[in-house]
Amino acid sequence: MTHQRNVSGALPHTPVGGMTALGRASVAPRSSGKVLMMVAELEDYTIAYANGVSRHVPVVLCVPSRRYENLAEWIDPSVDLRLLDWPRHRSPSNPRFLWELTRLVRRERPAVIHLLSHTVLWLNAAVPFWPAPVITTVHDVQIHPGDRETQTIPTWSSTLMVRQSDHLIVHGDGLKEAAVQHYRRKPETVHVLPHPSIQRYCSLAQSQGLSRRADDSTFRVLMFGRIFAYKGLQEFLRAETAIGDQIPNLSITIAGRGDDPWSFSQLMGDAARYDVRNRFIEDEEVAQLFLDCDVVALPYVEASQSGVLNLAAAFGKPVVATDVGELGTTVERNDLGLVVPPGNPEAFAEGLIRLSRDRALLHRLGDAARAWADGPNAPETVGATACELYGQLANRERAA
Repeated sequence: MTHQRNVSGALPHTPVGGMTALGRASVAPRSSGKVLMMVAELEDYTIAYANGVSRHVPVVLCVPSRRYENLAEWIDPSVDLRLLDWPRHRSPSNPRFLWELTRLVRRERPAVIHLLSHTVLWLNAAVPFWPAPVITTVHDVQIHPGDRETQTIPTWSSTLMVRQSDHLIVHGDGLKEAAVQHYRRKPETVHVLPHPSIQRYCSLAQSQGLSRRADDSTFRVLMFGRIFAYKGLQEFLRAETAIGDQIPNLSITIAGRGDDPWSFSQLMGDAARYDVRNRFIEDEEVAQLFLDCDVVALPYVEASQSGVLNLAAAFGKPVVATDVGELGTTVERNDLGLVVPPGNPEAFAEGLIRLSRDRALLHRLGDAARAWADGPNAPETVGATACELYGQLANRERAA
């Protein structure tokens, strides 16, 4: 069921305790400060966040082996990594998995349990039997338009997980307000932690000796990630058309699985400018794409926050972003790029034109982005803030 960094075997038996008045199962006293994290997806976020927290407190990270086994090298050795035989949603083995997972939780006796996503269907059945406060990160209060992957999880499941959680974490003040209203939570149970910068691709580039391959005469714009409706693909194509010939030697790469950009070719101004990679992008290719680009495009029509922004910043790449969700506030507050109104391709085009003509501004924003990624938004910095929150919640639980 579980593998601990090259060690496999069955879990030892842990007695099942009785139920407390608060609804959590009673067990032996918890160890001091240990955080047990669980998540079934979100690899880049999870690696950055768990690595950052592990610099400050012991971390046990429970994840599916099918997703994380090949990524174990990027997880800090201080993290107690548990690679689990985590069933898929429709698997009949889920009840058995939950039983063994609960045994694992009770054996570890963490101070807090942190679910790094609220979109795991079957965990709802196990939460009442876990003997510690449960914190859940809600990355998106509302499902993004066109996000076919998240829509496979029933809405009631995500909502139930939020209701069963003692506390929630979101990635911005606006998202906190939205979560309080949408889930009818008390404000003191919803907390703000930023999405940490994603640095493993930079480390990969360094270890592989990768370097920028683009020539300076070409202005390269990258749109990266899951290309679904909310990412603003059509608005981006319209922006390219609006650019016309105002950026000589413009090159655009759209990379990631999702909607096929060529299905909207009628919106393109010059199809010869486009390099479309409508597929899963392997790690080394991701690193090379960010090394080569000059600007990262975030033309979202709806968003909460953006992992791509945190990846771009780690490479010191400025962005042109629409003012939706937490994007505009994050970019402007930290000088990470230019912010334009959503649904305005002409304004987005003007942002790209401006950066193509003002190389001093381009480099200044890039330097600010890297400084943010390596400083205030570095995983260890976010991890320190998270540990303060864990300590407050654990103390509150003990006092109760």
